[in-house]
Amino acid sequence: MTIEGHKYEMTLSLNVLKHLGFGLYSNIAAVLSEVVANAWDADATHVSITIDTRGSKVTIEDDGHGMTVDDANSKYLCVGYERRDTEAKTLELGRSVMGRKGIGKLSLFSIAQTVQVHSIKDGIRHGFIMDSEEIKKIIKDGRERDYHPTAVDLDEIDLERGTRIVLTNMKRKLQWTGRHLRRRLARRFSVIGTQHNFKITLDSEPVTVEDREYHDKLQYLWSFGLAGERCRDAAKKLEHSEKRQSEIEGHPDYEIDGWIGSAFVSGQLKEPDTSESINKIVVMVRGKLAQEDILEEFGEGGLYTKYLVGEIHADFLDLDDEEDIATTSRQRLIEEDPRYEALKKKLHSELKYIQSKWTDLRNEQGTEEALEFPQIKDWFSHLDSDQRKSAEKLFGKINQLPLDDPDQKRQLFVSGVLAFESLKFRNMLHRLDEVSIDNLEALNQIFIQLDDLEASAYFQVTNNRIEVIRKLTDLVDENAKERVLQEHLYRHLWLLDPSWERATHTEVMERRIYTALQGVYDSLTEEQKNARLDIYYSTTGNRHVIIELKRADRTLTTSELIDQVSKYYSAAEGVLTDMNRGSEPLEIVCIVGRKLRDWSESRTGEERSRESLRAQQARVVTYDELIENALQAYQDYVDRGQEAGRVYRLIQEISEQDAEAINPATPDDV
Repeated sequence: MTIEGHKYEMTLSLNVLKHLGFGLYSNIAAVLSEVVANAWDADATHVSITIDTRGSKVTIEDDGHGMTVDDANSKYLCVGYERRDTEAKTLELGRSVMGRKGIGKLSLFSIAQTVQVHSIKDGIRHGFIMDSEEIKKIIKDGRERDYHPTAVDLDEIDLERGTRIVLTNMKRKLQWTGRHLRRRLARRFSVIGTQHNFKITLDSEPVTVEDREYHDKLQYLWSFGLAGERCRDAAKKLEHSEKRQSEIEGHPDYEIDGWIGSAFVSGQLKEPDTSESINKIVVMVRGKLAQEDILEEFGEGGLYTKYLVGEIHADFLDLDDEEDIATTSRQRLIEEDPRYEALKKKLHSELKYIQSKWTDLRNEQGTEEALEFPQIKDWFSHLDSDQRKSAEKLFGKINQLPLDDPDQKRQLFVSGVLAFESLKFRNMLHRLDEVSIDNLEALNQIFIQLDDLEASAYFQVTNNRIEVIRKLTDLVDENAKERVLQEHLYRHLWLLDPSWERATHTEVMERRIYTALQGVYDSLTEEQKNARLDIYYSTTGNRHVIIELKRADRTLTTSELIDQVSKYYSAAEGVLTDMNRGSEPLEIVCIVGRKLRDWSESRTGEERSRESLRAQQARVVTYDELIENALQAYQDYVDRGQEAGRVYRLIQEISEQDAEAINPATPDDV
């Protein structure tokens, strides 16, 4: 079968609109950008965007040259109209046009069901309405290839100049209007401002360069060309800036403009109202956003990338006599294009330079910040030249971390000093081999430094433990104490005795002891079983320890405990004897919620009770006593303020800025 003498025929369905329009863009800023770009191409000097308070209607109006009915049909309503074939420059102002594929207008259908267009040219007003539901119906029926928008009554059109587009029947409620939308529009166009004779207003307020909201975040800047210079002038808080070459090696006709900057802290690159990240380097072409982020293309893993933001202008990516490099969505560039590859090569080289320079700058800044503490400055002054270089690198590494809280950085400086001293400790052990008997002074200095480091490390451990104990004092509810102690006590036996640092475990011994204790449990009365919460065995402090946690709401007597612990002792002693370890010390600790009942029966009741328990190698501790004794044991060390060495004093003095960490509340204060 032939068609008018032709064997084959290609047809285009309105279904193209469904794919290219209804789901083309994902956000309102991208959609509005296409309308603004059309206004630029129409030689407009002002584009006004108005969003009603309910977000149900958007009006975009420009003062460009407008359209005739013929223009509307042959250009605006012609999907795929190639503007560059006839208009490389705008007619009145000679601007380089932004539009190319002729499909950007279709993006309006991705946010609105109804699009109304009014325009005036040569004194003639006209307008039409496009309805996506009608288009979908035609697509579904499959009977027609053409769609005919509805004409607007001329009485409804009051334009004096340009074009007005009204979006209604929104597909979703418009979000991020106001500040967020203003910010995104400002970042999507570099042609706003008096030097370009182009103004955008949102709800009657101008969208300005300041609305981009990144200039005050920039600490360091690397600039290219005029756009880079303008950014440098606008960024008032810069601590370092430098010009870089705009030319692309191997491509004499290719140049970039713009800038790459780094923020003071990485957290500044998260928008406070939306949490959207601007940790990106955007690519601009002909004054309009062409790619939202090229930084992600490089897969750079360095910390420095977390601080970067930038805007690169590369007009050579859109030359009139070469293929269009933009993808259909107009939000990315075709990666395989040689022009894009040339841009990536250039930026990769710049990023490597920035990484090196940024690292040096942050290292210098880190040292300066660390030495603002007189204590660290004094410590630093005692280092030799090689050690100072290493310390500077350490402070620099800390300053490179993405920390937004100054207190966190301060604590890391303190920890860094300790870590540095630990590394020195290893070197000192090697130096001991080099010290002769004739040079006892050198040996003495090594021992002093070792004592200094030991005191410093113990100080840190002490403060950490005090914090743990302080949190326990906040648990006034007995059941809460019971639950927390059960969870943590067995892993932190130093709460029972500061000399019990780390438990050691022998699987065979543990299994046999627990088997023996289970036999004891089976022989207990129901009353005794109800009084128990849990039991635990460990080897610590050069002894075998059995710990029984009693329920906080139970009041027991000494005789009840002795009856129980004597069985524990016999069972465990039998296991140790069988394993030829009968001479090793064994202790039983009972932790109770309330004082024993017979302690108050006489003046010496508590003393006799404790003596009776000691005869069974046992002792009783109440929850409150455990917390208070543990707190006092460690607090005494801090309160003595003993002369513990230079590093100890450094850490103590800096840590005193956090009074709670050094002077925790006592149980009486809670």
